[in-house]
Amino acid sequence: MACRLCVRRPSPTTVSFTVSNAPRRANTPAKILFGLQILLRAFLLLCVITIGAVQLEKNFPEIDRWAPSLQPLWSQLDQTYLCNLVDKNNPWIVAAICVIVVYGVFRRGYTEESLLVIRGFGIQTSTSSSTYLSTASTRFIPTTQIQDIVIHEAFKGFEVRFYLAVIVEGEPQVLVVFPQLLPKRDILEEVWRGSRRCLYDAKS
Repeated sequence: MACRLCVRRPSPTTVSFTVSNAPRRANTPAKILFGLQILLRAFLLLCVITIGAVQLEKNFPEIDRWAPSLQPLWSQLDQTYLCNLVDKNNPWIVAAICVIVVYGVFRRGYTEESLLVIRGFGIQTSTSSSTYLSTASTRFIPTTQIQDIVIHEAFKGFEVRFYLAVIVEGEPQVLVVFPQLLPKRDILEEVWRGSRRCLYDAKS
């Protein structure tokens, strides 16, 4: 999926570059599809929670002392295909499937990486996590440790790929910006010019 760049300038001395491969939701059908996906995820999560609670109640009857019983609800749904399937299979298999479903529910499905440049302070890189349950991985580099911001090229398989890199003082390797997405050269050049202008040009 193609990457797109979003540039925000909250102040003359601050600029944020965000690269994302998330699908566009500009038209009404895309927004409706996104809403249906959220409803489906919520339904699957509710099913997993119900199945897990019932299985715990069956294997640990003493739980009824601290939580309301779901057995009446399960009895009403006992004739459904899902309930029969859960009751006939090994609890460990059901638990493994529930874990997979929960991972799919909370899986992000896209990657978002950003570069925040603040003149006089430094830069901060950020890469989103693969799920909604964990936070993005970030790193801050003060201006005093930034030697340069450059665009390099490297081979990835049989393809030449360009990448934006920060040369950090005292580190043997450069810090790659947007390491997961590796956007195209035109995006990298725009980020390179904007970040250097914000860091070093006092008149920008």
